[in-house]
Amino acid sequence: MQVPEQVATAVSTALRAPVSGPGGIFPASQRAEAIVDAARRSVADLVGCDPAGVVLGPSSAVLLQRLADALGEAWMLGDEVVVSRLDHPGNVSPWVRAAQRAGGSVRWGEIDIETCELPAWQYDGLITGSTKAVAITAASGAVGTRPDVRHVANAARKHGALVVVDASSAAPFVPLDVLSMGADVVAVSASAWGGPPVGALAFRDASLLDRLPSAALEHGARGPERLELGPHAYPLLAGLVSSVDYLAGLDDAAIGPRRERLLTSLGSVKAYQAGLLANLINELRSMRHVMVIGDAMRRVPSLAFTITGAKAWEAVEHLAERGVCAFHDSGHNGVFAALGVGEVGGAIRVGLAHYTNAAEVDQLVRAVAELR
Repeated sequence: MQVPEQVATAVSTALRAPVSGPGGIFPASQRAEAIVDAARRSVADLVGCDPAGVVLGPSSAVLLQRLADALGEAWMLGDEVVVSRLDHPGNVSPWVRAAQRAGGSVRWGEIDIETCELPAWQYDGLITGSTKAVAITAASGAVGTRPDVRHVANAARKHGALVVVDASSAAPFVPLDVLSMGADVVAVSASAWGGPPVGALAFRDASLLDRLPSAALEHGARGPERLELGPHAYPLLAGLVSSVDYLAGLDDAAIGPRRERLLTSLGSVKAYQAGLLANLINELRSMRHVMVIGDAMRRVPSLAFTITGAKAWEAVEHLAERGVCAFHDSGHNGVFAALGVGEVGGAIRVGLAHYTNAAEVDQLVRAVAELR
């Protein structure tokens, strides 16, 4: 995502203003506290939780690692975690390592190799009384799939397992609600929607934070500060607030409190991008030398495809020459490894943003057509 001008301005303005550590009664210290408070409130509005349950940090991956380390301290031999083949490694590796340290085991949610769906019914058998945590994505940034998180959460709740949802790839495209998802913790990364490189964990029940082992340097840290290590990057947090405000204003018809404006704007973004994505997928599937990976019913506007007779990196170079930004994936890790994409030269990944238009989609289609 490109960074909106107002986000860059917020960061540079905060850099120029005197900011000190929180806890003082002088203006620079109070300014720092105000920035942190505003950042917590902005994430709370984005996911629909209490600001007292928002943990801030350098990235969602770092915060998920801290959470897994904290929870894993109480695990023991025989305990289990459930992760999925669809997830980004940032929401898989921390849980695998925590389980291994405790002598526990890891169970995997498998994907349908034809549709790239993550069947929710399998979690009814995967989650048991020994399951301590279930990590699942709200949307795959690789193939776009949006699994049925609510079904998984209901299955986990029957056994008292904690549900941790990585919503980083979903946040820029669909309205989020921690309660409707049934999640205990939601992780987001601001860079996914054009914000600065900061992340957050949003707890449905803020009191859970005081029951976790503290990672803080300050003795007696309370609430979200228990998982926050060292001083905050205050200018970046100011940019985080501005980026959420930007999302809330994507639809001129959005009115009311920021939470309501976010729901309206992201709902409009979802509808707008659905049309563009459908057109792109239909055009790519009409080409005999292109294979679109997956066919999920519910998805975000991210997709991957392969091109017959061309390595992924070669195709990406060609697209770049035509002014199209795309990524290549070797296919040896994550969801692509489960699909065996590495055997056909890797995958090309593209995604739509809220500012993408039909002309840009056509430009991508023409560039891919030239690779016949």
